[in-house]
Amino acid sequence: MDSASGGAAATNLNSINEVQPSATAPPPTASQEGAGESSSSPAPPSRYESQKRRDWNTFLQYLKNYKPPLTLARCSGAHVIEFLNYLDQFGKTKVHITGCPYFGHPNPPDPCSCPLKQAWGSLDALIGRLRAAYEESGGCPESNPFGAKAVRIYLREVREGQAKARGIPYEKKKRKRPTPVTTTAVGINVSAAFTQAVDGGGRGGGVGGGTAANVVTVTAAAAATTTTV
Repeated sequence: MDSASGGAAATNLNSINEVQPSATAPPPTASQEGAGESSSSPAPPSRYESQKRRDWNTFLQYLKNYKPPLTLARCSGAHVIEFLNYLDQFGKTKVHITGCPYFGHPNPPDPCSCPLKQAWGSLDALIGRLRAAYEESGGCPESNPFGAKAVRIYLREVREGQAKARGIPYEKKKRKRPTPVTTTAVGINVSAAFTQAVDGGGRGGGVGGGTAANVVTVTAAAAATTTTV
């Protein structure tokens, strides 16, 4: 690593010396300097991209330290499960064993000697990032070891086992869909009914009272035609 970094530093130094302007060249203007700074400063990666890069480098290092060393092309779902088991030693989630008096207790009153493991939610998110990183690195989606059936089964068993041991069920929140509203077209019927009510009230002699009563009836009928599904 030192020799490589030293070589890279020497290369960067040489490149800087090569692009230095000559003594006769005019100095850059303020607008040119601002444009150069804006074009040479790319946007920083998002938190997700940074975490995905760290996870990918960690997995590649795991394959490198594997006995014997394992290449990415020979990696399978079984090796991914071994990697997840390896990560349990760095977990911070208490998972009670069957004989523990706090098995299935979400908030145990006292500490116990049960092991700490990686939470199911952390492993599930990790597999999602590694699956994306594998394909971004040129891997074929059909041969993606992080999407293997064995890995999905393992994650489901971890979820169910931790839910029983910790007494915390993992349930997906269902999205509430807005209820559609259906309104019946009643404009023509209301107009016709209103006209009939006015005419009928005039012929009956009780124009004021009859017309008002009929209009109220027609309005109520029109309001009742609007329904929700």
